[in-house]
Amino acid sequence: MSAPARRDQLGQIFRFALVGGVNTGTFFGIYLLLHPWMPYFAAYTLAFLLSMVGSFFMNTYFTYRTRPTWKKFLLFPLTNVTNYVIQSVGLYALVSWAGMDTRIAPLVAAVVAIPFTFLLSRRILIPGTGAAAAAEPERAGAGSASRG
Repeated sequence: MSAPARRDQLGQIFRFALVGGVNTGTFFGIYLLLHPWMPYFAAYTLAFLLSMVGSFFMNTYFTYRTRPTWKKFLLFPLTNVTNYVIQSVGLYALVSWAGMDTRIAPLVAAVVAIPFTFLLSRRILIPGTGAAAAAEPERAGAGSASRG
């Protein structure tokens, strides 16, 4: 990987983390606003869905600097499902097998899930970033500017 490509990917990772922080704050703020008006789980679900939509647009425009499409929008929830599964498995393993404190284990599991979520969201939101693109960088790079 060339130095400019490496810098671009590091920038994406930084922007991804920033969007994650903003998204978490957005989720929590929406949850707190909705909670007095509806049951807590309904508020949680609606806040989760609204923040996921916001996350999609922040990641397309800001993190990866690409155009949103319906296809990407419909595939994007896979990143949240992946994140949930990795965090859940990690939480179970850290608590059950490693004996980690249940107050700390969720944070460790969340940190472990970040690279997986980043790679999957990048693959969904930037066409041509899969394994085939790595093998053929010229073709993938030329095609990514015109696709969306």
